[in-house]
Amino acid sequence: MMMNGFGTKLQYVSIAEGEGLAIRSLLDRHQYYDPHGAAARLGICSASWPLFGMVWPSGVQLAAQLARRPVCHRERILEIGCGLGLASLVAHRRGARITASDRHPLARRFLDDNAGLNGLAPLKYRHGQWGIAHRPCSEDTGADLLSARYDLIVGSDLLYDRDAPQALAFFIDDHALPDAEVWLVDPDRGHRPAFTREMAAYGFELVSETRLGRRPEGLGRRDYKGRMLVYRRGTAQ
Repeated sequence: MMMNGFGTKLQYVSIAEGEGLAIRSLLDRHQYYDPHGAAARLGICSASWPLFGMVWPSGVQLAAQLARRPVCHRERILEIGCGLGLASLVAHRRGARITASDRHPLARRFLDDNAGLNGLAPLKYRHGQWGIAHRPCSEDTGADLLSARYDLIVGSDLLYDRDAPQALAFFIDDHALPDAEVWLVDPDRGHRPAFTREMAAYGFELVSETRLGRRPEGLGRRDYKGRMLVYRRGTAQ
């Protein structure tokens, strides 16, 4: 299906036992559409432009973890680098107070579309971006900038280059409450030790590191290779 200059597809993503989502995603990794340069001004090149709109195994793993987490209605949760927002959609459907965030100018549009496909009300979305030198303008982001602080911050496959640990830890500290927990699903990209050191500088302790080996259904034939990292600080410890 063509949508304003780029192709999409509809797929069913199995998340956990008896739970799944209908998801509209980009057709493939060759899609690109930035006629007014909004993505470029946010630091998104043509090669990375479609990455937000793909279903990634790490995102499915994070969504499965939230599907099993007891809902606490007082707890405020933030998903960073949400992409298509599988984890946010799962938590939202279960009644959790979750905000989705990403840097891509089309992330909100896809999130709203997929909420509707699954019979859900629109969920809260903010523009959240780390490692950028200037303050983004609202015309580019299509959403208010992230400014609140949260009890639980979650994300998947965010440590994708050697600069990510420092920038990501700084961003998390800027949006985490003094007593907070962080969940990060990482597909063994090799930057975990550096990230753990950066998090420690902000008072976060790595309290568990769990190997995730189950293959996400419908996403290839290989078992998933990655880990679930849990950090805590303050009384959350």
